[in-house]
Amino acid sequence: MKHRGISLKRLIKSFGYAFNGLRLMIIQEQNAKLHLLAVLLVGAAGLYFQLSALEWIVVIIVSGSVLAAEAFNTSIEALSNAISPEFDKKIKRVKDFAAGAVLIVSLTSALVGLIIFIPKIIALF
Repeated sequence: MKHRGISLKRLIKSFGYAFNGLRLMIIQEQNAKLHLLAVLLVGAAGLYFQLSALEWIVVIIVSGSVLAAEAFNTSIEALSNAISPEFDKKIKRVKDFAAGAVLIVSLTSALVGLIIFIPKIIALF
């Protein structure tokens, strides 16, 4: 295998592929749209409540984790559909595992959001 050095052109192309993947995921996947909307709403709430630096770090990490989990899930679904376009209970199981992982990350993120935002909402009253 020939060793290839760092190439700015290849690096820019790889970022282009990554951004295209995100664009396709958001355009084509309903759940990705919902997760992105939630991230934007949480960001707006964070601005309104003037989150501390630590709170922002936590919100950014959990938000990024949800979007990344959705990207992995979308990738697994697309690959599974390419391998087996017809229904296959083994493929369904793999897809269910991936969807379950997104659910875990989403619920964890929601709990973190509640811990951060509920005291701030209560303080308004």
